[in-house]
Amino acid sequence: MKRPSPTVRLHLWLENGEGVYFGMGRAMLLLKVQELGSLKKAADQMGMSYRAAWGKIRKSEEILGIRLIASNGCRKEGCQLTEEGLRITEKFLRWFQEVEDDALRKAGEIFDCRVERYGS
Repeated sequence: MKRPSPTVRLHLWLENGEGVYFGMGRAMLLLKVQELGSLKKAADQMGMSYRAAWGKIRKSEEILGIRLIASNGCRKEGCQLTEEGLRITEKFLRWFQEVEDDALRKAGEIFDCRVERYGS
Protein backbone atom coordinates (compact mmCIF):
# COMPACT_ATOMS: atom_id res chain seq x y z
CA MET A 1 0.00 0.00 0.00
CA LYS A 2 1.44 3.33 -1.07
CA ARG A 3 1.64 6.01 1.61
CA PRO A 4 0.55 9.53 0.76
CA SER A 5 3.29 12.13 0.32
CA PRO A 6 3.94 14.43 3.27
CA THR A 7 2.70 17.99 3.00
CA VAL A 8 4.60 21.11 3.98
CA ARG A 9 2.51 23.59 5.96
CA LEU A 10 3.99 26.92 6.95
CA HIS A 11 2.71 29.63 9.23
CA LEU A 12 4.74 32.75 8.54
CA TRP A 13 4.23 36.25 9.78
CA LEU A 14 6.27 39.32 10.59
CA GLU A 15 6.06 41.00 13.96
CA ASN A 16 7.87 43.54 16.06
CA GLY A 17 7.58 44.60 19.70
CA GLU A 18 4.25 46.28 18.95
CA GLY A 19 2.56 43.18 17.55
CA VAL A 20 1.89 41.45 14.25
CA TYR A 21 3.34 43.47 11.41
CA PHE A 22 1.86 41.39 8.58
CA GLY A 23 0.89 37.78 7.95
CA MET A 24 -1.09 35.50 5.67
CA GLY A 25 -4.38 36.28 7.43
CA ARG A 26 -3.98 39.98 6.77
CA ALA A 27 -2.87 39.33 3.20
CA MET A 28 -5.95 37.15 2.56
CA LEU A 29 -8.22 39.75 4.17
CA LEU A 30 -6.76 42.54 2.04
CA LEU A 31 -7.11 40.47 -1.14
CA LYS A 32 -10.79 39.91 -0.26
CA VAL A 33 -11.26 43.64 0.34
CA GLN A 34 -9.77 44.34 -3.08
CA GLU A 35 -12.00 41.71 -4.69
CA LEU A 36 -15.24 42.64 -2.93
CA GLY A 37 -14.72 46.37 -2.36
CA SER A 38 -15.81 46.07 1.27
CA LEU A 39 -14.12 45.21 4.55
CA LYS A 40 -17.47 44.01 5.94
CA LYS A 41 -18.04 41.62 3.02
CA ALA A 42 -14.43 40.42 3.19
CA ALA A 43 -14.72 39.75 6.92
CA ASP A 44 -18.04 37.93 6.47
CA GLN A 45 -16.62 35.74 3.71
CA MET A 46 -13.63 34.87 5.90
CA GLY A 47 -15.84 34.03 8.87
CA MET A 48 -14.74 36.87 11.12
CA SER A 49 -16.47 39.85 12.61
CA TYR A 50 -16.09 43.29 11.07
CA ARG A 51 -14.66 44.50 14.38
CA ALA A 52 -11.95 41.80 14.39
CA ALA A 53 -11.07 42.49 10.74
CA TRP A 54 -10.92 46.25 11.27
CA GLY A 55 -8.79 45.77 14.41
CA LYS A 56 -6.25 43.66 12.53
CA ILE A 57 -6.01 46.15 9.67
CA ARG A 58 -5.81 49.13 12.02
CA LYS A 59 -3.05 47.44 14.08
CA SER A 60 -0.97 46.74 10.95
CA GLU A 61 -1.50 50.30 9.72
CA GLU A 62 -0.35 51.61 13.09
CA ILE A 63 2.80 49.44 13.15
CA LEU A 64 3.65 50.04 9.48
CA GLY A 65 2.86 53.75 9.57
CA ILE A 66 0.88 53.51 6.31
CA ARG A 67 -2.75 53.22 5.25
CA LEU A 68 -3.69 49.82 3.83
CA ILE A 69 -7.32 50.56 2.94
CA ALA A 70 -8.96 53.71 1.59
CA SER A 71 -12.60 54.59 1.30
CA ASN A 72 -14.09 55.10 -2.18
CA GLY A 73 -15.95 58.18 -0.98
CA CYS A 74 -19.07 57.72 1.06
CA ARG A 75 -19.55 54.65 3.22
CA LYS A 76 -21.88 52.89 0.77
CA GLU A 77 -19.32 53.07 -2.03
CA GLY A 78 -16.98 50.67 -0.23
CA CYS A 79 -13.22 50.68 -0.08
CA GLN A 80 -10.11 49.50 -1.86
CA LEU A 81 -6.48 48.86 -1.08
CA THR A 82 -4.11 51.79 -1.15
CA GLU A 83 -1.01 51.53 -3.31
CA GLU A 84 0.97 50.76 -0.14
CA GLY A 85 -1.59 48.14 0.91
CA LEU A 86 -1.39 46.41 -2.44
CA ARG A 87 2.41 46.62 -2.48
CA ILE A 88 2.91 45.07 0.98
CA THR A 89 0.37 42.35 0.21
CA GLU A 90 2.19 41.45 -3.00
CA LYS A 91 5.58 41.52 -1.24
CA PHE A 92 4.34 39.27 1.56
CA LEU A 93 2.84 36.77 -0.89
CA ARG A 94 6.06 36.72 -2.91
CA TRP A 95 8.11 36.14 0.26
CA PHE A 96 5.76 33.36 1.40
CA GLN A 97 5.99 31.66 -2.01
CA GLU A 98 9.78 31.78 -2.03
CA VAL A 99 10.04 30.43 1.53
CA GLU A 100 7.55 27.68 0.73
CA ASP A 101 9.44 26.72 -2.44
CA ASP A 102 12.68 26.47 -0.46
CA ALA A 103 10.96 24.47 2.30
CA LEU A 104 9.56 21.98 -0.23
CA ARG A 105 12.93 21.52 -1.90
CA LYS A 106 14.79 21.15 1.39
CA ALA A 107 12.23 18.74 2.91
CA GLY A 108 12.47 16.55 -0.19
CA GLU A 109 16.27 16.49 0.08
CA ILE A 110 16.40 15.80 3.81
CA PHE A 111 13.61 13.21 3.99
CA ASP A 112 14.42 11.73 0.57
CA CYS A 113 10.82 11.68 -0.60
CA ARG A 114 8.35 13.65 -2.62
CA VAL A 115 6.89 16.46 -0.50
CA GLU A 116 3.76 18.31 -1.58
CA ARG A 117 2.60 21.85 -1.22
CA TYR A 118 -0.36 22.32 1.16
CA GLY A 119 -3.63 22.58 -0.71
CA SER A 120 -2.38 21.01 -3.94
